[in-house]
Amino acid sequence: MDVSIVVTVLNEERSVEELHRRIAATLDGREWEAIFVDDGSTDGTFAALRALHDRDPRVRVVRFKRNFGQHPAMHAGLARARGERIVTMDGDLQNEPEDIPKLLAALERVDVASGRRVGRRDSAGRKLPSRLINGLLRGFTRVDISDFGCAFNGYRRGAIEPMLGAIGRQKFTKALVLSSGVSVEEVDVSHATAAHGSRYSPFRLIRLALHVVAGFWPQPVQWIGVTLGVVCTLAAAALGAYGVGYWISQSNFPGPLLAGAGIVLVLGIQGFVLALIGESLGRIQRDVEGRPLYTIEEEL
Repeated sequence: MDVSIVVTVLNEERSVEELHRRIAATLDGREWEAIFVDDGSTDGTFAALRALHDRDPRVRVVRFKRNFGQHPAMHAGLARARGERIVTMDGDLQNEPEDIPKLLAALERVDVASGRRVGRRDSAGRKLPSRLINGLLRGFTRVDISDFGCAFNGYRRGAIEPMLGAIGRQKFTKALVLSSGVSVEEVDVSHATAAHGSRYSPFRLIRLALHVVAGFWPQPVQWIGVTLGVVCTLAAAALGAYGVGYWISQSNFPGPLLAGAGIVLVLGIQGFVLALIGESLGRIQRDVEGRPLYTIEEEL
């Protein structure tokens, strides 16, 4: 098998037919398969995928019992892909199948063809947290690419197979694969507006940022603890020196106000540390329990 296309879908009843048609037209003349993973859709997505499978044996379908998330769905597709080259994409038509040959061409030279969204059509509130997360991932993985969040990527099979045990437990499949030291080339891909808007709320983006810190930063609690100690010590010394100076010069030290500000600052930092510890403990709990990433309702 030459090419496997892994598509994650959630309530995309109206787009899967067009997506399949465009994939088939783009890959005409190649040996290919498309693996659609239905991540617990509640509309007619699975019925539409069943009809596609009945008409085209190159279409394979995995249906989850409930919604488990994009990255477990990605794992389900990658684990079943038989192609020597694998392309991952979302099923909401934000990714244009006509760009697949560009990713495949890059895979002739490197292990990973990293999609880079051009003309991105997201709101400023969506782009800003994305830039923050990209910056964190660049620092932690030491891989200098600009768009870790793009799900439209190409992989050689040899880059994916060693990481299958961890894919799905991390929320950034591409960053996880790149952290193993494989070669990468960025490829500009088109990016359309999502038909039903972005599923990433500000709260969910904050959780993603915490996941990045807990998942890719070695010993985060220790580093933050040291930083917290240094900052608080310096702040306490500065406030103490200011207080003594003000008391000597004015005979009226504003202790309650500054003390309250310091307490609030420390509490805010502690809140972040506690959130990070909670994320780390949650990951440890899931690993210790050995819960499956997903459960499958049906497979075609």
